[in-house]
Amino acid sequence: MQIERISYAGWEDCVRLSNGTIELIITTLVGPRIIHCGFCGGQNLFATIQDELGGRNESDFQLRGGHRFWIAPEDMTLTYEPDNKPVEVEYVTNGVRVRSAVGERSGCQKQITITMDVEAGKVDLVHRLTNCGDVTRQAAPWALSVMAPGGIAVIPLPPKIPHAEAWLHNQLWTVWPYTDFSDGRWTFGKHYLLFRQDVTKGPAKLGIAQREGWAAYQLGADIFLKRFSFDEHATYPDGGVNFETFSNEQILELETLGALVDLAPGESAEHTEAWELQTGTPPIIDEQSAAALFPAKS
Repeated sequence: MQIERISYAGWEDCVRLSNGTIELIITTLVGPRIIHCGFCGGQNLFATIQDELGGRNESDFQLRGGHRFWIAPEDMTLTYEPDNKPVEVEYVTNGVRVRSAVGERSGCQKQITITMDVEAGKVDLVHRLTNCGDVTRQAAPWALSVMAPGGIAVIPLPPKIPHAEAWLHNQLWTVWPYTDFSDGRWTFGKHYLLFRQDVTKGPAKLGIAQREGWAAYQLGADIFLKRFSFDEHATYPDGGVNFETFSNEQILELETLGALVDLAPGESAEHTEAWELQTGTPPIIDEQSAAALFPAKS
């Protein structure tokens, strides 16, 4: 395992975390944010917004790209609270913990603990949101991976159940009003939903109560897969969804959400993800090619 400080994309003192197979680059002058994710010497699977790289201390929120930590439900004041200040860095076994200052608007502190498998292309992340204010705040941790353009998202669907045995619904979707399912980015299959990033297409967003526990993005021959959980007894934002995907001309996002809770002063909420990187994979063009990489449940 190698942990070093480097300059990257206009920022000094970034943390590079690598096991010789994959690498992550974490900014320390803004964040918490992982700005680079990929195989050593390979492409960045995360999108970056070129004119926002290297910046700091801006008064408004900057998209920048990479993997970021938001507060749900979406709110222009709290969610878009700027994360343009330095973060604290603490070294842990096989990784780092990065912690923001307390937000001036939200009164909350964001922390991500990032640990990497010493050999495989796997990463574990714990997102921790702490209410450091003096009033109870309803909130959920929201983890957003901003994927580079030109790829395709693979989102599993639950197994089919015969009509004679299915008395209740087993899927819950939330659709945003600007989403148009007639455009060619969407493929609705039996076992998978495929969502392509298209540099000629504008915004589209879908939320799912995702009980299958994973979603993936293929860019070239590389795959980024994230795993996450769903609690049947929890309340989730945006109508009850724990997974959302958004795309426009620049990016495609894989977003996961923790449970919506009332955070009393001093309390914290955690949300975990597990990432896995694969390479040398054949292109996903339809449901059959997706099934070859991610066998569907019967």
